[in-house]
Amino acid sequence: MPVREFAVLAEGLEKRYGEKRALDGFDLAVRCGTVHGLLGPNGAGKTTAVRILSTLVRLDGGRARVAGLDVTRQPRQVRRRIGLTGQYAAVDEIVTGRQNLAMFGRLFHMDRKRAARRADELLEQFGLTEAAEKGVKEYSGGMRRRLDLAASMILAPEVLFLDEPTTGLDPRGRNEVWEAVRSLVAGGTTVLLTTQYLDEADKLADRIAVIDRGRTIADDTPAELKREIGGDQVEVVVREAADLPAAAKAVARVAAAGAEPEADREDLRVTAPVTDRVAALTEVARTLQDEGIAVEDLGVRRPTLDEVFLRMTGRRTEEREGAAA
Repeated sequence: MPVREFAVLAEGLEKRYGEKRALDGFDLAVRCGTVHGLLGPNGAGKTTAVRILSTLVRLDGGRARVAGLDVTRQPRQVRRRIGLTGQYAAVDEIVTGRQNLAMFGRLFHMDRKRAARRADELLEQFGLTEAAEKGVKEYSGGMRRRLDLAASMILAPEVLFLDEPTTGLDPRGRNEVWEAVRSLVAGGTTVLLTTQYLDEADKLADRIAVIDRGRTIADDTPAELKREIGGDQVEVVVREAADLPAAAKAVARVAAAGAEPEADREDLRVTAPVTDRVAALTEVARTLQDEGIAVEDLGVRRPTLDEVFLRMTGRRTEEREGAAA
């Protein structure tokens, strides 16, 4: 049997809810053993795409294969090879972590011994062994999400769909979930991740598909997406407004060919694109020091994913549109 290159393939997916087109020719290709981010504004179609790919919703047009199987013709076989974690933890707060996982094992038709053994394996894998006998109501948000991830891994799925898995978690809880996801991928699981946290996509995803109005408008690595909207920029923040013109001249000397510095009088900030980040930063720092200009901040920064989305969609990902996802 040939080795599959892609764990998820979607071509021209369409989904309508009455007059609204939730998906309008959506394409996606997720390589095996990677994390692929699916990002876009609310209402862009992210959750609808996940629901179709996980066989929860039938598509109206196009075709999709998950783990080598057709989601329309072979939904049962697809379900045996996937896991799904939604935006909110689906575990039972009344019973313990171990009891939760054993219960999920039984629901997957495991016998008692096998379910108990699998629960112990997952508790260890997700760093929850010490809390195994505690009621889930005593767990932190990050622990609950890790337990939820563990429950979705009962059958060790080939593909795991994570629909905004860290919604509502504090930074510590988010880091705990990130580590769990990295561990899963290292073990061979393919992850399709939808999120509105741009730093999450930046840290976890090997590639990112940008979806807007039901269509894929970009699909590349985080670094390439940032590079498409511009490279490095030198940035100077001065202490006194009177020094802005001199700072602008210093920055103009190192700006990329044809680029003009932009000055923000309110923030006392001057920025310009550069081609050699180290040389530019060194020269600007020397010039400002020689001219005795007091500086609050000086550095070289790269575009953020937030700027990528703003440029590509005209909206930031956290905007609420009141539309179904």
